[in-house]
Amino acid sequence: MRAIPITPETMAVARRVIWFEEPEKALADPVRFMAYAMTYARPEDMRVIREHISDHEIREALDNVPPGIMDGRSWAYWNLRVGRFPPPPQRTRAFDNAGAVHSAPRISLEERQSAAVETWRKLREQEPQADMGRGRPGAHFSENRPSLRNSPVSRATRGETNIPMWLTGSVM
Repeated sequence: MRAIPITPETMAVARRVIWFEEPEKALADPVRFMAYAMTYARPEDMRVIREHISDHEIREALDNVPPGIMDGRSWAYWNLRVGRFPPPPQRTRAFDNAGAVHSAPRISLEERQSAAVETWRKLREQEPQADMGRGRPGAHFSENRPSLRNSPVSRATRGETNIPMWLTGSVM
């Protein structure tokens, strides 16, 4: 990814987006700057940046974004803007036993889906086999439904209780 030129406009954007360091230092690493910009920049800030950055460079920044900067919503939005739907898995931080931070390996969408299905199957196997509240087998559905005739709302609508109608939420 090519460097973002240092102009008064880009300096002002860098000052707002990466407020905790000098604008020159922020603009020196364009991938890191774009990660912060795609997360925290206002629309008018992005218009200034987009004068110098193409969709291909945004895609490149997304491919190399440092873990932990972008939130999920920004990640999904910018991947959609560059034509990636569904978005690839976001990079995450991982710690080894010595406490050093490194990027966790990316897992493909298919691997995540198959792992989720397998986890779901294991959970289903552990659940007791109940009738799931379906009632007596072969019975008509109205026989298996609980009666609503004696519910407080039903009695209030028929005037059989002293609960005011406005408390029940029903309308006559």
